Amino acid sequence: MSWVGKLRHWVGSVPRARVRRQLREFQHATQNCQTVQQTVLRDLLELNADSEFGQRHRLSSIRSPQDLQQQFPLTDYDFYRPDIDQVREGNFNALLGRGNPLLMFSLSSGTTSATKYIPITQRFLDDYRRGWQVWGIRMLDDYPRVSQGRILQLSSNDDQFRTPGGTRCGSITGLVASLQKRIVQSMYTVPGVLSKIEDAATRHYAALRIALADPEVALVMTANPSTLIHLAQRADREAESLIRDIADGTLTVSADVPATVRASIRRQIQSRNPRRAAELERLKSSQGRLDPQHYWPNLALIAVWTGGSAAAYLPRLREYYGTGPILDPGLSASEGRMTTPLQDNRPDGVLDITSHFFEFIPESEYGSANPTVLLAHELEVGQTYYILLTTSSGFYRYDICDVVRCTGFYHTTPMLAFLHKGAHISNLTGEKISESQAVQAVREAADAAGILLEQFTLAPAWGDPPGYELLIEGERSVSETLADAIDRKLRSLNSEYADKRASGRLQPLRYVVLPAGTWQRFANDRQRGEGGSVEQYKHPFLSPEIGFGERIQREFGEAM
Repeated sequence: MSWVGKLRHWVGSVPRARVRRQLREFQHATQNCQTVQQTVLRDLLELNADSEFGQRHRLSSIRSPQDLQQQFPLTDYDFYRPDIDQVREGNFNALLGRGNPLLMFSLSSGTTSATKYIPITQRFLDDYRRGWQVWGIRMLDDYPRVSQGRILQLSSNDDQFRTPGGTRCGSITGLVASLQKRIVQSMYTVPGVLSKIEDAATRHYAALRIALADPEVALVMTANPSTLIHLAQRADREAESLIRDIADGTLTVSADVPATVRASIRRQIQSRNPRRAAELERLKSSQGRLDPQHYWPNLALIAVWTGGSAAAYLPRLREYYGTGPILDPGLSASEGRMTTPLQDNRPDGVLDITSHFFEFIPESEYGSANPTVLLAHELEVGQTYYILLTTSSGFYRYDICDVVRCTGFYHTTPMLAFLHKGAHISNLTGEKISESQAVQAVREAADAAGILLEQFTLAPAWGDPPGYELLIEGERSVSETLADAIDRKLRSLNSEYADKRASGRLQPLRYVVLPAGTWQRFANDRQRGEGGSVEQYKHPFLSPEIGFGERIQREFGEAM
């Protein structure tokens, strides 16, 4: 460890002690989930009761979870859209209380084509940061090498544009990065200002140029494992240019970097480091390629999502980054942070009962006229639920369309694992295949056949009878035998699919090979949409769209 790392570790001991108190307070709260949730609900209702929305919906008259369920319907984003439109114009009191100031809008592409503007208030930000700090202190205590080394984390721009009312719009990760104290910022090898580079390819190259020059990276973290795989592949593919930049103190893509960003990173970019460049050259020559597990020898931990469809990327992630521990950062979205994992190499985490009020609908009853609605302490281990949020941002009983499984309890508080987005369910004849089932079936069948399928999509297709297509890219050693194995796995995972296959109502699964580059062109198109970004993009491993395969081939199968 360098003297700078030792100094950073010593100076950080005071804030770490403060955050450990927050962890103990959170752990204490989990001992009485029901009482804590009732208190949080009252606080959240009071926070926005004096807003126009709050008065219209009589928030001040709601005293208990039972009152909330009787007086307030289940909601989605469209329920709030008219009020949020007013907030965007500058009428903040349309949705938010006067003591709940708006800081920004977090953009989300969501499950529909329309961009969602999620209000980020001071209370929301405080809760969001506290959740991350509780997760972070547990991580630092279990992996002290992280606090002695450096962190690679990519954040997105928090100020992409302004609303007519003058409110910034962007990513909450960028806002959090900009508010960090200098001692915390010094732990990050890539400065947050890189998020201001609009072009994703340029932004990632600049991040690699800085990160590859730093051998002390001990933690690599981002939401999607696909982002880390992309970075590793690009580092190897463009190794010659990156190594030359490191040796010469240059940045090949400098012309595409805004002047303000270039000024902020001038010292890091203009520092010549021929010794590090020679080391990278030796690694590439001896190993045959540049891999993070080799050029970051102090790498102690990877923090990425491991649940749901993200699990499909983990074998390839380990190929590049090694077999070290992986810590899931927890279930979170623009609408709120929901869980805090307390164990490595598993996707479940403890429900963050101190920030939001939670309700749950059993998955089997979702969409029915009068579904059972449970509180957090009423969940059953092994059962699956849709999760509803009541937050400080002015959302009440908000259906985020996330399906979770209760894996156990931490004291009296449930532990939840994310399974899939409810919107990612395909249903041709009543089979209701979920994305998590599609990922598991393909992964297990491909693993058994010794085939690595990094990206794929299972999609319904009309026929007589209809059935499902596995869309894969390029020349692959895939055969009808693998398609049959995936079909058998799906039948074992989904009894309705098995029934429809047995009765002939669904034909056997078949595979379709797409031209090379199709998925990248599709991803680029999705990321260009307002609220989209490389960091947040999620590849759809299951599409409910009938004819999705034909559309993908028509629109993205050939280079434009």
